[in-house]
Amino acid sequence: MDIGDLLRRLPVLPVLRDAGICAEEMGFGAYAVGGLVRDLFLQRKTLDVDVVIEGDGIAFASRFSADHGAHLTIYKRFKTANLVFPDGFKVDVATARTEVYDRPAALPLVSPGSIQDDLFRRDFSVNTLAACLNPGCFGDLLDPFRAMDDIEDKLIRVLHGKSFIDDPTRIFRAARFEKRFDFRIEDSTGALIRDAVSDGLIERLSGYRIASELRLILEEEDPLPIVGRLEEFGVLSPVSRRGKKHKEIKRLLGRLDEVKLAV
Repeated sequence: MDIGDLLRRLPVLPVLRDAGICAEEMGFGAYAVGGLVRDLFLQRKTLDVDVVIEGDGIAFASRFSADHGAHLTIYKRFKTANLVFPDGFKVDVATARTEVYDRPAALPLVSPGSIQDDLFRRDFSVNTLAACLNPGCFGDLLDPFRAMDDIEDKLIRVLHGKSFIDDPTRIFRAARFEKRFDFRIEDSTGALIRDAVSDGLIERLSGYRIASELRLILEEEDPLPIVGRLEEFGVLSPVSRRGKKHKEIKRLLGRLDEVKLAV
């Protein structure tokens, strides 16, 4: 399948083309990344539109939002922005960046980088696809980390051995993506999950971040297989312990129990 042809079939094509033109005029590179590109190949509907700018993402978002009458919210720490168009359509914009974690489970320190740097910082290989939006290369696919191979083999694979140390919330996402797409967590990735859990990295996450992941699980079409997978990895025991002192985690765990009983 040609990603350019797939992009041209999307209702959001005018926005993507305009983003590429705007970036070109500013001397930047623009790329559709992550879930949008992945889900096109999986033939799944997606509402996520993420654009990465090789250049100044906030400057691009400011100009693009003004040109289209979109509401703009800027997050300077992470060099990102959110655009909400008059019809409610949303686009997330990020500066291509590198991330450094000064300790396990901490929020990252970011600095500008290349599109390849930006793809390498992502959680799993299947989320590292990017499609150029600039007029001269619209639809050209970047796949530096064998994402297409893993999509074909139905694998969830991390990009490096410290992935779950840097961000243990990726453990929750691995289980979500595995069950949502009917994929399989690759063996070495599964071993890294077990190591991270046994090393106590779930306990190092803030209650807010754990609660956010539990909410996302509850939003899935079928949360139960995800919960079962997390149980297999030993994740729910430390989460339950956190729930004894964190009201929102306790509430969300209660909702998951209700889902179990309803089946």
